[in-house]
Amino acid sequence: MELSGTSIIGSRRGEAGAAIFNAVEPRTGQPLPPAFVSASSDEIEAAVALAHEAFVRYGHLPGRDRAAFLRSIAQGIESVAEELIDRTGKETALPKARLQTETARTCGQLRLFAGLVEEGSWVNARIDNPDPDRKPIPKPGLRSMLRPLGPVVVFAPSNFPLAFSVAGGDTASALAAGNPVIVKAHGAHPGTSEIVGLVIQASAHQCGMPEGVFSLLFGPGAEVGTALVKHPLVKAVGFTGSRAGGRALMDLAAARPEPIPVYTEMSSTNPVFILPGALRRNADAIATGLYASFTLGAGQFCTKPGMVFVPQDSSADDFVDRLRTSVQESEPFTLLTASIHSTYCKETAQRKTVPGVRVLAEKPVPGGPQFNVGANLFETNASSFLHDPALASEIFGPSTLLVREASRDQLLQIARNLEGHLTATIHGTEDDLREFSDLIAILEDKVGRIIFNGFPTGVEVSHAIVHGGPYPATSDGRSTSVGSHAIFRFTRLLCYQNFPESALPPELKDENPMGIWRMVDGEMTRSPIGQPLEAGVR
Repeated sequence: MELSGTSIIGSRRGEAGAAIFNAVEPRTGQPLPPAFVSASSDEIEAAVALAHEAFVRYGHLPGRDRAAFLRSIAQGIESVAEELIDRTGKETALPKARLQTETARTCGQLRLFAGLVEEGSWVNARIDNPDPDRKPIPKPGLRSMLRPLGPVVVFAPSNFPLAFSVAGGDTASALAAGNPVIVKAHGAHPGTSEIVGLVIQASAHQCGMPEGVFSLLFGPGAEVGTALVKHPLVKAVGFTGSRAGGRALMDLAAARPEPIPVYTEMSSTNPVFILPGALRRNADAIATGLYASFTLGAGQFCTKPGMVFVPQDSSADDFVDRLRTSVQESEPFTLLTASIHSTYCKETAQRKTVPGVRVLAEKPVPGGPQFNVGANLFETNASSFLHDPALASEIFGPSTLLVREASRDQLLQIARNLEGHLTATIHGTEDDLREFSDLIAILEDKVGRIIFNGFPTGVEVSHAIVHGGPYPATSDGRSTSVGSHAIFRFTRLLCYQNFPESALPPELKDENPMGIWRMVDGEMTRSPIGQPLEAGVR
């Protein structure tokens, strides 16, 4: 697949022009061909106009047609997997095994949404039948369901070049719901983005989708991204990245004459609470798992455990020694971009200067053009942590902070002081859980997912998963960016009152031609209106 370095706008390619950037190989610091061209203002306008036009048709396509489109994208990605993984490896320095897993996850979530929309019950159809004889006033006939919003802009992140990027969860969920998508490619892996974008473009053509159902634009977020978010025809935004970037998009969207929802996944330090019984019983296993978790993907996961709370216990020293040894024996880690590399170096150096914090272990690496860093293990005590809120901030990379000598009361106070996070993890025994039952109650209000005796890295793509959390982990703690619940972000409720049968969407017609689950007069059923509820149908 030959790369051109130009944007994809519906069924055509962007114009050639002055190149503004190249991908950079993290292992060498050298640029990779080809050079990429930023989308012009005319191309941005064309992509949005095509998406707006496509929405009229695409938003009303049957679920089975959208499902076929999503499955076609998955098949297309699998057909170019070898070439795709090779290019992605060059642009990110991520190992082949990781990229194979991420490719499978990308295709798996496309198929997850395909199955969801093909079955159809996700639209939450509700029917309240009329009662013209009701006194003192007649009851109207009301039928409601979820409908798509319109063109959605997706910002691809740096750390998941496939599963959260061009054909990632935001794109899959928005397309599944019936929304055209415009992706703003990330500058760290533009070749990867172009390959996947061409696959989606080809699938749209093969499946007879309206032109404009998908576009991919290259260029800086400050220019291309800002123009997209401010465009009056754009109806929603999906973003994964830094708090500063997400906050900027939220503010832009809120300042529009017509504000729009922005679903951001931002910073999270994912606290880990190790309770006394678990520390005494499983110190070595927890230390081994923790090291693997905070260095997984060079610590560039949004679910990386960045702060770990260790109680006052004699087993704590053995736990810490095991963790320290793992860091000291670690190999260098290659970060994704020059910006991530410089920020990690700056933030770890700054943390070394904080009163009450000391370096337990670090692995220096030689300088050079590569984006290489060593792991860092920091330590402080509970009193210092409670005194300095900045210690709870995220450092993106292979580091974590141990907070030691925490009493029960201090652990609960720390939990109460937490801002919103994606996850919290508890290592404990059944006796621990009884003693710290109030810790769970506190964490329920602080995070989107609580893990017991495990680690937060590794997010299962499924129907029940929640990958979200209260602000600032996300812009909307009611949402998730992973799993089938993600589809609800890009929808709104619409109610039809006293409509004739012929004018209703299939999901709301009396005969229920799609055979979906619906709430009819307060009862969940698949039966057509006017027929008795059959045994086992409810």
